[in-house]
Amino acid sequence: MSELDYDDLDRRMNGAITALKHEFAGLRTGRASASMLDPITVEAYGAPMPINQVATVSVPEPRMISVQVWDKSMVAATEKAIRESNLGLNPVVDGQFLRLPIPELNEERRQELVKVAHKYAEQAKIAARHVRRDGMDTIKKLEKAGDMGEDDARSASDLVQKMTDDIIGEIDSVLAKKEQEIKQV
Repeated sequence: MSELDYDDLDRRMNGAITALKHEFAGLRTGRASASMLDPITVEAYGAPMPINQVATVSVPEPRMISVQVWDKSMVAATEKAIRESNLGLNPVVDGQFLRLPIPELNEERRQELVKVAHKYAEQAKIAARHVRRDGMDTIKKLEKAGDMGEDDARSASDLVQKMTDDIIGEIDSVLAKKEQEIKQV
């Protein structure tokens, strides 16, 4: 490696934020979200399938998820998959429609969700720090090999550190927003 690829470092650090946002999308707040059902798989035609491959998932109102199953024979399997998903959702069956009212979260459950959110954020920070470490290692190798001067190495290190600080700040901001969303009654 003859030079430091800042774009690659930036892409990898932003990947940590993208992954964090995806994790947060699955965290239940008091508000309905179609992505809450993403982890659910339905036993369809002898194979497990994601719920969005057997039904249309929509959010008609803030505290309701609607699931329209395409094949009548899949309604019972879809209902069973939702009940057994440990999301605390209780589907109401109406023909090929399943209505999922989103229950209010109690204070204890909100605190648990905040802890989970913090854990996800910490994992994202660790991922960003790993990218920083890779960048710093590259800088040291370049400096040792004589491909980078001491001043250039110092400014490159400062830039990598600034990128890391910015990403950590963004992770904290995303976490604060999610925490506020979870605590909102």
